[in-house]
Amino acid sequence: QVQLVESGGGSVQPGGSLRLSCAASSYSAEIACMAWFREAPEKGREGVASIYNDATHRLGVGTLRYLGDSVRGRFTISRDNAKNTINLQMDNLKPEDTAIYYCAADQGTACLNAHRWRQPSEYKSWGKGTQVTVSS
Repeated sequence: QVQLVESGGGSVQPGGSLRLSCAASSYSAEIACMAWFREAPEKGREGVASIYNDATHRLGVGTLRYLGDSVRGRFTISRDNAKNTINLQMDNLKPEDTAIYYCAADQGTACLNAHRWRQPSEYKSWGKGTQVTVSS
């Protein structure tokens, strides 16, 4: 399993921005599916965004991204293969974005499916999480 370490969390006022990073112990370009989840108190783990890289499976689909409904238009997921990281740029943050954010990875093809990418059970590797707090 790949080791994942998140960074970049913190406190911000509503409307502000944060950028989360997830560093992978393996060459990130070889990890097919990477994603961000979040978990707020008394809520389940929610899929935030995923990114698929075709370097391993070579299905001819290139890079595919999904975003959760509640963050679409505000969050952006990207991959930096030179640094073995994926990033989550979060803009126009809202109090309801407050949660612990987790990075996840798997060599499967869950990130090719609009429903499977949201399922925590599809991912074998997880980081320990980073806290994001949005409050005035």
